[in-house]
Amino acid sequence: MSDSRIISRRGILAALGAGGALVALPFAVRGATTFTPGAGDVLIAVDVQNCFTKGGSLEVKNGDDVVPIINALAAKFENVVLTQDWHTPGHVSFASAHSGKKPFETVKLAYGTQVLWPDHCVQGTDGAALNKDLSIPKAQLVIRKGYHGDVDSYSAFVEADGKTQTGLAGYLKDRHIRRVFVVGLATDFCVAWTALDARKLGFTAVVLEDATRGIDANGSLDAAWKKMKKAGVIRANSSDIV
Repeated sequence: MSDSRIISRRGILAALGAGGALVALPFAVRGATTFTPGAGDVLIAVDVQNCFTKGGSLEVKNGDDVVPIINALAAKFENVVLTQDWHTPGHVSFASAHSGKKPFETVKLAYGTQVLWPDHCVQGTDGAALNKDLSIPKAQLVIRKGYHGDVDSYSAFVEADGKTQTGLAGYLKDRHIRRVFVVGLATDFCVAWTALDARKLGFTAVVLEDATRGIDANGSLDAAWKKMKKAGVIRANSSDIV
């Protein structure tokens, strides 16, 4: 999970639009640009799971609010990918795996500083299941991440060691996808890391803000948006998809 692109763990824990209109404005003014998804676009719905929604062990405030927005968005996309946190029992990112440690404290691991989380999204449990109200039967792929017990994974593209690929980039490139729209939970972690890695891998990346919710611990949400702006991620809303 070590990555200076977003925030220090101790804090908590040439973008192109359609027709190239955003070359000079990589961080779009919300509402100023519209997008019509086509065959070269994909909607990536990140971690809309029980553990991150109401009553979950790592609940994101108002996380349930994104579900109907994402359902409606998905109907406008030809290509949809879902992600799931899918941790092993006793995962290295869990505070319970480290004697004397509590959630949101940190430890040093081989790949950097790791925030310790409450146990969440354990493989095969109800908490790891997609939220029951998420209705996207057309989704073509589910990327499970965080299933290596010794490394965490936020991004849909690359695990927290910065080198282990999930395979999503190759899948999208083989299908000639050029632009990714990212929604889901949480804005300042898995959503932001996914968007940042998309840019690094050469995709145009758009985060639809009203279809995400953040943890926002110690300024993490603002820091994430600043990092995304610097990387050329486009900031928009679901109403901009037409």
